Parts: sequence; C-alpha cells; structure tokens
Amino acid sequence: QLQLVESGGGLVQPGGSLRLSCVASGFTLDDYVIGWFRQAPGKEREGVSCITSSGTSTNYASSAKGRFTISRDINKNTVYLQMDSLKLEDTAVYYCAAAYWTEATVQTLCVITQSAPYEYWGQGTQVTVSS
Repeated sequence: QLQLVESGGGLVQPGGSLRLSCVASGFTLDDYVIGWFRQAPGKEREGVSCITSSGTSTNYASSAKGRFTISRDINKNTVYLQMDSLKLEDTAVYYCAAAYWTEATVQTLCVITQSAPYEYWGQGTQVTVSS
C-alpha cells in the first residue's frame, strides 16, 4: 500500500526556518515525482516544489524560489522541504504528493502547476508563521 506521511510542521516566527519531511512507503522514489503543495485557509491549493524521480531536477514556485530547498534521501525513502526566511504568507497546511514519473514530468522538469497528476497524498502538516 502506497503511503506518504509528512512531519516537521509547527509554529515559527517570521524569518525562521522549518524542515518538513515526507516519508514514502510502499513504493520507491525512483519511479515517482514527489511534490510539495500547500493550502491556506480560504485559498486554493498551490504547488510549492517538486523533485523528479531521478532526483536530478527540481522545480519551485516563484514564491518559494531562493527560500525553499527540496531534497531527498533515497536510502530513507524520504523527501525534505527546507524552508528558510519564512513569511506570514507561508502559513498553510503543507502536503506531499506522489505522481508516477510519466504523469508529472515534462522534458526534464517536474510539474507543480497542476495537482491532478499527483495520485497519492499525505495527510498534511500545519505550518504557522506568526510573531
């Protein structure tokens, strides 16, 4: 059974950092694109970042570029999202999701503009940025 479990959310002050983890079970990261999405209250879900099944390419939303870093540990079947310089507007529930690589890769880039290719989702972890 394919499963994703996020952790690492919490309350942080503006300018602070958090590292989210997404542990995958029931499948290997070699075959799947992993994306991070977020949804704030009253807003639509948006893509934040993704990493290809090869682990060699990443993609970021403009809101995340320069502040967030996605990475993975293939031995732990875990994908991370390091979030630095957090802002109030980063407050949201963060989800990791998995898509078979053929569904969410265009040329060498993984797709985060659409959530439809992502078939499997975690339960989410709350990130609150507040002073």
